[in-house]
Amino acid sequence: MVRAAGGEYMGKNFLKKGGIRYAIRVELILLLALGCVAMSRELTDRWNDSAKQGGGSEWVSDTGEAIEVSAEGNYIKWVEFHVTCEAMAAAYELDVETYGKAMHLNWIELLAYVGAKTGGKFDQNSVKKINEVAAKLQNGETTMDELTQDMEYYDYYLEAYTAVLDGMVGEFSLKEGEEWQKYYGLKAFSPIAKGFDYSHYDDFGSSRSYGYSRPHLGHDMMGQIGTPVVAVESGVVEALGWNQYGGWRIGIRSFDGKRYYYYAHLRQNYPYAEGLKEGDTVTAGDVIGYMGHTGYSAKENVNNIEVVHLHWGLQLIFDESQKEGNNEIWIDCYELTKFLYRNRSEVAKIGDTREWRRTREMADPEVEKHCKKDTSMIQ
Repeated sequence: MVRAAGGEYMGKNFLKKGGIRYAIRVELILLLALGCVAMSRELTDRWNDSAKQGGGSEWVSDTGEAIEVSAEGNYIKWVEFHVTCEAMAAAYELDVETYGKAMHLNWIELLAYVGAKTGGKFDQNSVKKINEVAAKLQNGETTMDELTQDMEYYDYYLEAYTAVLDGMVGEFSLKEGEEWQKYYGLKAFSPIAKGFDYSHYDDFGSSRSYGYSRPHLGHDMMGQIGTPVVAVESGVVEALGWNQYGGWRIGIRSFDGKRYYYYAHLRQNYPYAEGLKEGDTVTAGDVIGYMGHTGYSAKENVNNIEVVHLHWGLQLIFDESQKEGNNEIWIDCYELTKFLYRNRSEVAKIGDTREWRRTREMADPEVEKHCKKDTSMIQ
């Protein structure tokens, strides 16, 4: 008798019914599994050897690509941002709830901890993991330094996730009547103004063929022509004008230089908020332009995009050599877009014009710091 995988016995007919072939297949599968384990150990050894030699270190991404994580005088070469909306929301709420308390939980550190534990793979259990580690920290059982001191990739995830999310949560003020009220929380906004419908799905990496074959490195939000587009984060307008792929577009750089926000396919004839120009400082939630379907043309002001939508992208820049060329890092913004839906800028139309403007003034301390820095440099 031979015991089957399910624990039952198979009788005499086992060999006659292809049992030998079955046994061979099982043996081959076992050999393949052992080979994978050996390969995994080899990759780990290579990582450790590289780190010991001080020449930097590599780890393997979800797609199997070797990624240089850190090295003396070096910088991150690649980031795969797979943090779910639910995980961001859980970590964010803990951050806000504990702000000003003895144990303030930093939402990016919580996400980096889970990222390091799971290899950057977030799923339905990620919120539970966040809450569990938060409870340990709040109860005084441990500290984040103690938890992460032996985690090989924590520093990488902390730096990568900080590059994505830094500047989105913090102190800000809102004008209420004649008074300014201080708050702490989410100060980044959804790129579509409140009250304007849109649809979207995760289309990052899908194929594009205009000009040349390439992956789609942004997130498309379908809506109506003229829908107000707002700045996700405060920053400086770095690019403004026509691009044959993106049509009328805007590029805004965060004050720390790590994030470049790209807004494309803006409205024909009237793409931008009145007076907006390169070099301007914008505050998160400001109206910066209007949805359209321009682009896919070397000639300016042409509607060659079939579907009206906003293409917005988020590029990470750890070194200026990554700004343009083959070393660019663009992340999937689908989950981030879902998270930012909780904060949509309220706008109102300005008389009979085609302009819209935010209805609640916001003061971002980072804008004030940047403007003071610019003033001191001029003096």
